[in-house]
Amino acid sequence: MPRRTMIEAIRDAMDVSMARDERVIVFGEDVGFFGGVFRCTQGLQAKYGKSRCFDAPINESGIVGSAIGMAAYGLKPCVEIQFADYMYPAYDQLTQEAARLRYRSNGDFTCPIVVRMPTGGGIFGGQTHSQSPEALFTHVSGLKTVVPSNPHDAKGLLIAAIEDPDPVIFLEPKRLYNGPFDGHHDRPVTPWSKHELGEVADGHYTVPLGKAVIRRPGSAVTVLAYGTMVYVAQAAAEETGIDAEIIDLRTLLPLDLDTIVASVKKTGRCVVVHEATLTSGFGAELSALVQENCFYHLEAPVARVAGWDTPYPHAQEWDYFPGPARVGRALRETLEA
Repeated sequence: MPRRTMIEAIRDAMDVSMARDERVIVFGEDVGFFGGVFRCTQGLQAKYGKSRCFDAPINESGIVGSAIGMAAYGLKPCVEIQFADYMYPAYDQLTQEAARLRYRSNGDFTCPIVVRMPTGGGIFGGQTHSQSPEALFTHVSGLKTVVPSNPHDAKGLLIAAIEDPDPVIFLEPKRLYNGPFDGHHDRPVTPWSKHELGEVADGHYTVPLGKAVIRRPGSAVTVLAYGTMVYVAQAAAEETGIDAEIIDLRTLLPLDLDTIVASVKKTGRCVVVHEATLTSGFGAELSALVQENCFYHLEAPVARVAGWDTPYPHAQEWDYFPGPARVGRALRETLEA
């Protein structure tokens, strides 16, 4: 089976979808001739023409607004916001139009769009190229939110998202584009070509939205993570020697609560890890759900490890980034509680 980077897997997902369905179109800032700032759309314009893969003005509200109109008339746009940090001008269109279209039309119209956005830090992008805004989308009824952690899932989830009849926010951890990252920035990065999850099948396949996966079985504590933090959690478990069960959520909404509850009932402890700021982050929702559904099984309070409640700093990147040391400390404290 061929091995691909996450960039290549995402590109392949769009290629497969465009070949299967002529209603699928791709557009955004620099995604046509240039192939996108991270080259995720490279070659698609040459293959499918300028009417199906094209550049848009630097106007996020225009990109998403146009996609909503196209979707209402039967197309299936897959658009790119160059960085998740740039999505705020389009937040009105996403929350007030895309998310509400099925409801406000009583099912007469749907909005089958995918909005792709590189997310997260770890690349010295500073405060306006490192944000993790996933909680802003999971709060909105009508949107689905996806965060893949590897090339295999990225391709299958993106195809599933494109085929979904409702709007999907597809957040791509850019620190994982070329290889898994365990939080040790001073070590060489393992490329996806040497990782088993870099195996990406040719052709069409899907990974279902709303289904988590257990990346590391364990019995001492459950770790809930997504995106880059899956590998940070794995590193923390290995370095501390703690028998942690690590769940890769993959999709935040719909959420696979059954897998979470079964694991926490088994281990009796839970640590939630995400890169976004702590206050009102998605970890707060996860913590509440675990408490509500597993109260009589918990042996310790649910712990959260997250980014600090500050803008993402450039000079102190690794003080902000929730690395293995911070996750490992939370694991130990949870077991000792």
